[in-house]
Parts: sequence; C-alpha cells; structure tokens
Amino acid sequence: MTGNAPQLELSGVTRRFETYGGEPVTVLAGIDLAIGHGDSLGIIGPSGSGKSTLLNLIGTLDRPTTGRIRFDGQDLTGLAEAPLAAFRNRQIGLVFQAHHLLPQCSVLENVLLPTLACPNEVLRDGAPDRARRLLDRVGLSARLGHRPGHLSGGERQRVAVVRALINEPQLLLADEPTGALDRASAENLGQLLVDLNRDLGLTLIVVTHSLELARRLRRVVELRDGKLHLKEQGTGA
Repeated sequence: MTGNAPQLELSGVTRRFETYGGEPVTVLAGIDLAIGHGDSLGIIGPSGSGKSTLLNLIGTLDRPTTGRIRFDGQDLTGLAEAPLAAFRNRQIGLVFQAHHLLPQCSVLENVLLPTLACPNEVLRDGAPDRARRLLDRVGLSARLGHRPGHLSGGERQRVAVVRALINEPQLLLADEPTGALDRASAENLGQLLVDLNRDLGLTLIVVTHSLELARRLRRVVELRDGKLHLKEQGTGA
C-alpha cells in the first residue's frame, strides 16, 4: 500500500440475496479490505464464489446488505442514487469481460461516451485530445474511425480500457477482462493494466480466473466461503 490512510476501505460488508420460498443466500460474509492509493489487487476464486458481486459493490453498481464502503473517507453506502452515480462516473473506471461497445459508434465515439455525463467542463472539453493520447498509448491511433465489428477481440478490450480511463478515475476495476481473449491478447491486455497502474498511479483491482494475471499485481486474495483470504504477494509488490 501507499500512503497512510487507505483509499478504499470495506468494513464488515455482507451481501445476501433473497430466494423464492427459501432462506436468503449469503454470498459475501463480513468482508474487510483496505487498499491504498495506487495499489493493485488480484481477486481469485472458484466460479460462483461472489467475485463479481464483490466488484459490483466496490464499483457502486450494487449496495451491501450490511457493512460500510468508504472511499477516501467518504461513506458511499449512505449516498443517494444521483450523487452515487456522479461519483461512479468521475472516480471509477469499469472494464468487463464483455466490452459493451456500441456497434454503431466509432472507436473514438465509444471512448468519449462517459464524458457526456461528466459535469466537469474542463475535463469534458479536454476529452477528445485525451482520448487520442490514450488510444495512441494502447496502439490504436490508426483505428479511431473504425467500428467495433472491424476490430479484433483484444483491440475491442483495449478500447474498453481507454473508455474506462477517459474521465481520469482514481480506481480502475476489471472483471475477468481477459476471459474471452486468446492467450496472446490476454497477455498483452494484462500487461497493459499493470503498466497503467504503475505509470498513471491509479488503483487497480482485477477479478480473474487467471492466477498468472493476478500474480502480476501487488497482492492476491482468494474469495472462499464468503470471505477473503490472502493468497500471496504478487510480483508487482
């Protein structure tokens, strides 16, 4: 970790889901986690263990049943929907296994979509130049006008990463970002995420089935039986 106070802190976070005619199912059972500014964390675990549920809670796409999630000391669990959405748009970048690019839009247009809801006028006005710099960084400067259907799987995921970064978030969350890619593309995307964490100083959390990818990060934890267990230190430590 870097810095004295954690950037992200989960305290006693649980998530239960109601079932039809049965007992509620507890997926997360009292998660405690602290992550410093610029840190990187890999979360592994078997299918159905709740990894994506945990990432959705951190990304404010869902709310915990009990417990608190704080970001730079601010309690996110008590925020109303509108300020929570504004926080998410500005502070959190999200990358999923499915790229979710709009097929009718160009690469540049897809990257700029999150800026439409950004209230920061200076950040919004500088977005096109920032998008071009980021796309050049990930090797896509020649693809600005291409539609997603004309890109490879690895290229589409790189566009999704740039889109997640366009509002200059402090926290980047990636849920199985390499799961649908071939080995070479997965290797390249994993290295890109590690490089961005190091060079931009943003905090990175990756949910993955790939222990190889997780080990590139500073810490690796395993989600098992609703709780996090320290797996090992990664090579990024």
